Formats: sequence, C-alpha cells, structure tokens
Amino acid sequence: MASKKITNATHGISTVAVQAGEAHQKPGHSITDPIFCASTFTFSDTDAIIRFIEEKEEREEYGRYGNPGEKVAERKLAALEGSEDAILYSSGMAAMVGLVMTKLNAGDEVVFFDECYHRSREFCAKHMSRFGVITRQVKACDYDAMEAAINDKTKLLISESPTNPHLSIIDLDRFAAIGKKHGVETLIDATLATPYNLKPINHGVDYVLHSATKYLAGHNDLLAGVIAGSTEQLEPVRKLRGIMGAVNSAHNIYLLLRGLKTFSLRMQQHNKSGLAVAQFLETHPRVEKVYYPGLESHKYYDVAQKTMSGFGGLITFLVKDADWRATANIVDAVTIPRIAPSLGGVESLIEQPLVMSYYECSPEDRARFGIQDNMIRLAVGIEDTDDLIEDLKQALEA
Repeated sequence: MASKKITNATHGISTVAVQAGEAHQKPGHSITDPIFCASTFTFSDTDAIIRFIEEKEEREEYGRYGNPGEKVAERKLAALEGSEDAILYSSGMAAMVGLVMTKLNAGDEVVFFDECYHRSREFCAKHMSRFGVITRQVKACDYDAMEAAINDKTKLLISESPTNPHLSIIDLDRFAAIGKKHGVETLIDATLATPYNLKPINHGVDYVLHSATKYLAGHNDLLAGVIAGSTEQLEPVRKLRGIMGAVNSAHNIYLLLRGLKTFSLRMQQHNKSGLAVAQFLETHPRVEKVYYPGLESHKYYDVAQKTMSGFGGLITFLVKDADWRATANIVDAVTIPRIAPSLGGVESLIEQPLVMSYYECSPEDRARFGIQDNMIRLAVGIEDTDDLIEDLKQALEA
C-alpha cells in the first residue's frame, strides 16, 4: 500500500519527489521499487478473475492496461502536481494525442495559443482535421482573442506556460476562468516550468501535461509523458490509452522513478544557473534580446513573479546583427553544451531553432511563429554556472 501521508499539501517538494506514491515496505523488502518485466499477470483461479472485475481489485491484468511500477510513478507525479490522478505515457506527444483523441469528436473545435509546441499544433491542425476537428490559433496571451474564438463547438483550450521557445507566461487564473465561463476544459503544457516552479491545477486548470522526458526524468536517457488532472476527468483518457497502447516500458518507468528522486535538487540548480546565464547574456554586447521570465525586461515578468517560484533552465536569445550562419557559428563554438533538441537534462543542450525544428518551413511560416534567423535556444543543465558563462562568453567573442 502506498503511503497516504506524503502529499504536496503536507510535505516539501523534495520529500514528495523521494517518498510520495511508494509503499513504505516494498516487495522483497528492497528500498527501490522492483522492475516488473511482465507482459501479462496471472490469476490463481476463475474466482480471482471475477473478484478483480466485480470488486475492482487493485492489481494488474495485462501490460497494456498497467504495470505495478507505473502505478507508483503515476501516484508520485500526481502528488508532485497536486492533482488527484495522473496517467503515464510513452512520450509527451503520446500524452497530448491521448487526451485530444479522448476529448474531441467530429465537429468539435480546439483553441490554441499560437506559441505552443509545433508538433502539438501540427497534430491538431493537420491530423485531427481529417476527423472533422477544427483547430483555431490565436496570439499567445491574447485572452480576448481566445475568448472570441470560443463557440458552442469548442471543447478544449490549450497553451504552454512558459511557451517554447519564446517563454511567454500565461495568466493561469484568467486562462482557467475563460474555460469555466464557457464550459470548456483547459490544458496547460507545463513541461518548461515543472511542478517545482508552477502548479496549474491550483489555478483551476483541468489538465496539466508534461513531457517527462525533460526535467522530470532529468537525465536525457528516456522518453515519457504524463497527463495530470482529476480521476473522474481522466478515466476515459486512461481507458483509451489501454486501447491505443501508448504505455511505457518497465525499465523506462524505473529510470523515471530514479530520476524523480533528485528532481528537487536538480531544479534548484537549473533555476540558479538559468537566471545567472540569462543575466549574463542580457548584458553582453553581442546579444540583441534575451527571452527569460526571470528577467525584469521580460514582457510577462510580472505574471511570472505572480505564478512561478522559479524560472527553469531554458533561455532563448537573439544575436545582434547576425545572419543565420553567423548565429550557427556561435552554436558551433560552445564546448560544454551539446548540439541537440530537447531540454531539462543534466547536460546543457544548445540549438538554433531555424535549423533544428523549422529548417523545412517557409520563411513566411517561420515569421508567423516568431522563429528568427539569429535565434539560439539554450537548455542550461546542472554544470557549474561559472563554467557555462565562460563558455558562452568565448563563443560569443570568437
């Protein structure tokens, strides 16, 4: 039986990350939860099956519907988020697809703030449209435009906070209030914030999505996603996941649980280094603009101060008077960050969004999504802050 005492309301986040969702005494008396490498789970006799069905016994039946380690991870993630329940998926995109496929039917509409992850937008606009779902996109943080886009067919409002890569911050109270006013469910992708820095559930948001691949797992060694919310609202989502089969492997679940043990400690360093590096970049003569919600120059600094307890390790900046090749030269000149997509791991990563994610897009589409030729996205890891700053300094001055 999992501990009922370790919750977000009664304990600090480090204690929750280490202890929540776990049985105090585990099978085999091990301190870590065992890895259950089982595709199916046996019953002692026919009556045991009937008890499982009629009495809703807490046990497993088949790997596509659940794994004992998965249940531990889901309880821990729900405790970190401050939600009733959470559903683990094979990736963040699988979690997004699972929720959208559950909640939207032919003729329904979904409204996005336009700075959302481009694959999330693409799935709804390009693929859900084949099933008669309409996607409307409005300017990020334009709440009047979002409300104006709602009609009696609207079923879901979606945004990130912070957004990627511009790091705009959503006024969650206002966002959730619009949904409640019109009877429309709301989803916030809080991958960049994590539950350490932001808790959308506390602001009345219905669903919170994370690519657990990033800060939650934290080591750039697995893919996972999670949707958090109320048990009642997530019940049909969980049932569809069992049909679609977007589950994670037993070994990945173990790695995720292991990563979560140090989640709080890692986030402290991400927050510390992220702010310091952003402050350095803002004062460097080769940098035109820095997008980081912990800077007073950020457009949504006041909202960030109100809703967030820290600002994470993702920084986007523009290089002054640089074309795309000059910008690429800076990316190539750093020695500590690796050139790669993703973020939130212990290793720092760097990329040029134009090349990494939007290379095949037209200039018009890149302009529409605010992707500039001189833009660099830096995901600060947990290396020494001074080392990262010195490395960026030499790259900018090379």
